[in-house]
Amino acid sequence: MDILVLDTIHGGDTLGKAFSARGDRVDCVDVYRNGSAVDVPIALTRTYDLIVAPVHLDPDHPLLRLSPAPVITHHEAVRRLLGDHLPRPMIEITGAQGKTTTAHALAFLMTGPGILHTSTGTYLFPEKRLISRSGITPASVLAAADLAHSIHGWLVAEESLGVSGAGDLSIITSSGDYPIAAGKKSALAAKTASALNARRVLLAENIPELSMGQSIHIEDVAACDCEECRTTLPDASGRFSNPLLAVPGYQTPLMLAAAAAMILGIDPAPLSSFCALPGRMSVSRENGLLIVDNANSGTNAATTISAARYARQLSGEEEITLVIGQVAGDGAVCEGFSSDGMRQAIREIHPSRIVWVGISPLPETRECNGQSHPVVARSDTLEEASAMARRVTNHGSVVLAVKTWR
Repeated sequence: MDILVLDTIHGGDTLGKAFSARGDRVDCVDVYRNGSAVDVPIALTRTYDLIVAPVHLDPDHPLLRLSPAPVITHHEAVRRLLGDHLPRPMIEITGAQGKTTTAHALAFLMTGPGILHTSTGTYLFPEKRLISRSGITPASVLAAADLAHSIHGWLVAEESLGVSGAGDLSIITSSGDYPIAAGKKSALAAKTASALNARRVLLAENIPELSMGQSIHIEDVAACDCEECRTTLPDASGRFSNPLLAVPGYQTPLMLAAAAAMILGIDPAPLSSFCALPGRMSVSRENGLLIVDNANSGTNAATTISAARYARQLSGEEEITLVIGQVAGDGAVCEGFSSDGMRQAIREIHPSRIVWVGISPLPETRECNGQSHPVVARSDTLEEASAMARRVTNHGSVVLAVKTWR
């Protein structure tokens, strides 16, 4: 086949090489930076049997609008390329929030050899050894699946903006939505559409029913009472207790991990000893200061407000130094931490001081420059900003709420 693969910077090169390896003739086009050997004008002069495009590409891009060839997504391409060469079991996880925590919690329950592939890195189990960092584009699942298959192990894979549906179970962790594809598509709609070919799908609360018979809503099979979670399936039941169930950002991921485990025939009871992940509401104390670290790839207004509420609850003090912003280059395709979202978080939290990360999207605004919410320092990195916040805070808490890949 003659195949055109679009978007080389978000996995297109990997997909192109995989198609070439099976004997297809492939052109790969960098549709965002125009840095590929075959550019848009050249591709427009050629005829293709198939176009592979990311779900976040503008549907009115000339290569989509003017070509008669059928179009599939990067996720669908991964499904085709994997074929029957699959690890067992294989679980794919997507969603606006909670996917990394869900993935780690589920991997925590898995037994035997396996691969955990998330935005925090790719890990070999049971050693829990970090072996690489490659991002969570759909194309990144190819290498993770191949590695898991080679060790005769399982795969738990986090993916952005959807799933391939090739695995035994797909999980959508959040009903959160935002515009993609030049504002012309819904991210949640793209994720649910990608799951239509999955064998089984586990859905977080408030996600519309899929037009298939293999979907399960978490609210139908799991419930929490304070720090205890009970999960009931037609042929099994389980329970576990964990203080994290009362922590914003952990309840739904832990419920999803427990339900997913039971679907796979695994007892969720060991989740009683699961600990908070770095950058996902993890708590530490340093020189009398409480530090709540919630700086991760899913940081937004809601998670920032929750982190501040949690910090005040634990510290017993109102004073908060808020480290907020977005590391340059992060969130360009997936959901970013918008200016409006930052304004909302600052208004609702009323921090004593702000350390800003990245280029400020709020120049000359009262929220940042007024006496009640002063920006006391600026930095390009989370690490530097965190150190600054510790230096300028004498008591109370520091909340790290920076959109960044970790």
